[in-house]
Amino acid sequence: MKSLISIIFLGALSLCLSQPSGAAQTECPPTAPDAEGPFYKAEAPIRANTGRGLTVRGRVRSAGSCAAIPEARVEWWQTNPQGRYDDEHRGAQLTSSDGGYRFETDFPPGYFGRPPHIHFKVSAPGHRSLTTQVYPKRGQSTITFDFVLIKE
Repeated sequence: MKSLISIIFLGALSLCLSQPSGAAQTECPPTAPDAEGPFYKAEAPIRANTGRGLTVRGRVRSAGSCAAIPEARVEWWQTNPQGRYDDEHRGAQLTSSDGGYRFETDFPPGYFGRPPHIHFKVSAPGHRSLTTQVYPKRGQSTITFDFVLIKE
């Protein structure tokens, strides 16, 4: 009987320790940064498409609270269908009042052993700028990806 009570107690203790408290739990973890690479150019033109066939959309949010960040600047750049970076495959948008962004582009091919990817730089007042990459899967026609920024 004593060992059964010990097992129940240890199981309950383990369950309690594995559940994070509400105060310590982050509602919206920040997006991990990734390499900018050598092809970033500041001041990408504002546009809704840089090609056809792949729709990328999501929201920009603040870490912790998950609050939408309106007027955040979302910039992207990628290779063209031939695997070369060009100005036609870079663009920018300001997020809507609900933090939303959406654009259409060509599916980026992999090159030099790298998987298909799109580079992003996201910035908003009062938040740290984020540079990262999104990796679409072959055959994918829509990507939904939220960017979560850290407050300064």
